[in-house]
Amino acid sequence: MNSDTIKIMVIDDQAVVRQGFVALINTVSDMAVVAEGTNGRQAIDLYRLHRPDVTLMDLRMPELGGVEAIAAIRKEFPDARLIVLTTYDGDEDIYRSLQAGAQGYLLKDMFFEELEEAIRKVHGGSRRIPTQVAERLAERMGTSDLTGRETEVLEQIVAGHSNKTIAARLNISEATVKSHINSILSKLGVSDRTQAATTALQRGLVHLR
Repeated sequence: MNSDTIKIMVIDDQAVVRQGFVALINTVSDMAVVAEGTNGRQAIDLYRLHRPDVTLMDLRMPELGGVEAIAAIRKEFPDARLIVLTTYDGDEDIYRSLQAGAQGYLLKDMFFEELEEAIRKVHGGSRRIPTQVAERLAERMGTSDLTGRETEVLEQIVAGHSNKTIAARLNISEATVKSHINSILSKLGVSDRTQAATTALQRGLVHLR
């Protein structure tokens, strides 16, 4: 490895996926994987140890997710360059990742040439967000944000709970639940609870546990 080699860290809890990326990256003459991990906590520790030029980060991982790890790394190392690699294209996932400090967002079904190009762009200080991902982000920016309480109610709706159960779980009145639901429907541009639940999952506003 010489001084011109782009040092890369790969963080993904799926071994086959992670090893596949590592093998492909190591075939590029001026790139080398210097560290790999399986969760966000490892990502932070490994970043401190290896100081990679570019980090590839999955979103959904045990112990600590990608968004939280990105935020922690960028707080400690403001110049860190990170690319999200994920199977999810929900606009809320994209938004949270970029807000946390990621400079790139790629879906795992892309061609390797796209990944190589993204690594070079981000390493050079640019952002790399594919057109379809940028479109999803634009859609998200055009909608009103849900409040924290509305998000809690939406999570309960996705879980299939009735207004009465939601009221009991959140320690609020049924009338307040109905008020929150009306606001949620309006902000999401949907007409009923089923559509709200579907939209929430599609956009990454709520994740199934």
